[in-house]
Amino acid sequence: MLYTAYEWQRRLTAPARTTTALTARALEALPAPLAALPGTRRLRAACRVVADARPTHIRPDWGIDTVDVDGRPAEVVVQPVLSTPFADVLHFVKPDIAGQPQVLVVGPISGHFATLLRPTVRTLLADHDVFVVDWHNARDVPVTAGRFGLDEYVDHVLQAVRHLGRDTHVLAVCQPAPLVLAAVALLAADGDPAQPRSLTLIAGPIDTRVNPNRVNAGAGRVPLSRYERLLTTTVPARYPGAGRRVYPGVAQLAAFMAMNPRRHLDAHLGMYRAMVAGDEVTAAATRAFYDEYGAVMDVTAEFYLETLQHVFMEHDLPRGVLTWRGRRVDPSLIRETALLTVEGAQDDMCSPGQTEAAHALCTGLPPERRRHHLQQGVGHYGVFAGSRWEAEIYPVVRAFIAEHDAARTVAPLF
Repeated sequence: MLYTAYEWQRRLTAPARTTTALTARALEALPAPLAALPGTRRLRAACRVVADARPTHIRPDWGIDTVDVDGRPAEVVVQPVLSTPFADVLHFVKPDIAGQPQVLVVGPISGHFATLLRPTVRTLLADHDVFVVDWHNARDVPVTAGRFGLDEYVDHVLQAVRHLGRDTHVLAVCQPAPLVLAAVALLAADGDPAQPRSLTLIAGPIDTRVNPNRVNAGAGRVPLSRYERLLTTTVPARYPGAGRRVYPGVAQLAAFMAMNPRRHLDAHLGMYRAMVAGDEVTAAATRAFYDEYGAVMDVTAEFYLETLQHVFMEHDLPRGVLTWRGRRVDPSLIRETALLTVEGAQDDMCSPGQTEAAHALCTGLPPERRRHHLQQGVGHYGVFAGSRWEAEIYPVVRAFIAEHDAARTVAPLF
C-alpha cells in the first residue's frame, strides 16, 4: 500500500510539477524589462519551488573531483575496492598524495544515500586517505541476495575493516554508532590484527535511555508489530528487488520532515525570497541541500525493525545483551582502539549523552585513550557538516586521529 500510495501521489502531482517547471523556464526567457518586474520574479520563484519539491530515488553523485591539500588542489578519483549486493566500499584516491592516515567512514542506512555525508568526506580528504561504505538502495537488491539485518550490517563493517587492515581509523556517523562499536568489540574479543587504531562515534544512539527525546519516547510507546504493519511494504515487480520487504525511503523522509516542519517551511520560504531578490547563491545552496535531502533509498524491513527493537526499544548494547550471530558483544574488551565521541549540544535526534555513553561501556580503555567532545551551537546535521564541523569539530577529530596514528607507528625503545 505504501508503494501504491507513493506512486499514485507521484503520478497525480507530475502534471503540476511539469507545468510549473515549464512556466519557470518561460518566465526566465522573457526580455529583461519584463523578467525584472516584481510580479514576474515572484511567480518565477514560486514555480521553481513547486517544480523542485519532490523526492527521488536517484543516487546523487559525490561531486568531489579535487580537494585542497596543503594549499594546492589534489585530484580525487572514486574507486570501489570491495563490493557486495548491499554495499560498496569506495576509496577516494588522491593519486599524487601518499602517507596520510587511513580513515573508513561508515554512514547510516536511514533513508538517505551515503552522499549525505559529502561535506564530512570532503573535509576529511584534506588530511586523510578516505574510504566510505556506500550502502545500496534495498529496492534494487534482488531477493536472492538474502536478508540484511543488524548481523549483516556488522558483517559488512567487519569485512571492510579487515580488508583495509590494522592501520585504519574508523569514523561512524549517527545510526551505525552502536553497530560499529559492536564490530570493534568483536575484533577485540578475537584479538584480530585488524583492530582499528581509533574509533570516532559522531551523534550515534549508543544508549537512548540517556536524556531521552521525543523520538526515543515515541519509539517505546508503539508496539513493534504496528511499525511492521504500517511502515513496511513489498517492493513492486518493476524493480530489481521485487518481493523484498522494505521500509520505504519516502516514509523516512516524511518522518524527518514531520519532526521539525517549521524549519523546513522557513527554509523553503527563505529560498523563495532569495530567488525573488535575485540572490541565486543563497537559493542555490538551499536547493542543493534539499535535492540531496530528497534523494531517498529504501531500507530492508528486517534492518529497520531490528534497529527499532534492539537499539531504540530494548537497548541491547548498553544492557550488555547485544549479540552478533549468537555471540555476546562486550565493549569492555576493547583495549587497542582509542575512542572519541562527538555530540551536538542542540541535537534533537540524538540527545547529548547518548553517544558519550560509549565510554561507560569501554571500561578496558585507559583515560588517555578516550575523549569526548560536546559542540555548542549545533544540532544533528551541524555536528558532521557545515561551518562548525569544519572550524571546531573537525580539528578535534583530526588531532585525535593524528595522535593515535603516531602512537602506533613509533617503534619501541626495547
